[in-house]
Amino acid sequence: MKKQKKFKTLPIFKFEDEERDFWATHSSTDYIDWSKARWSVFPNLKPSTDTISLRLPAWLLAQVKSLANKRDVPYQSLMKIFLAEKVREEMQWK
Repeated sequence: MKKQKKFKTLPIFKFEDEERDFWATHSSTDYIDWSKARWSVFPNLKPSTDTISLRLPAWLLAQVKSLANKRDVPYQSLMKIFLAEKVREEMQWK
């Protein structure tokens, strides 16, 4: 029979910074039984985004805008789709 691991009791944090510092120096596996974790879906959450500046050749931007127009989507959204697809593809090779 497998021996049940004894988990430590989580401290009560007064501030978010205090909790952040705690988790930076402690492993959650000492406090949480991850074998009992369940997937959750939060469909109404919007992912956080960062604004960037990207310089593109005029001809490339024109082609992206043309493709976006054909698909009836904003060109920035189409660029995000293309970028996400390529990143996903590249990450599969790692």
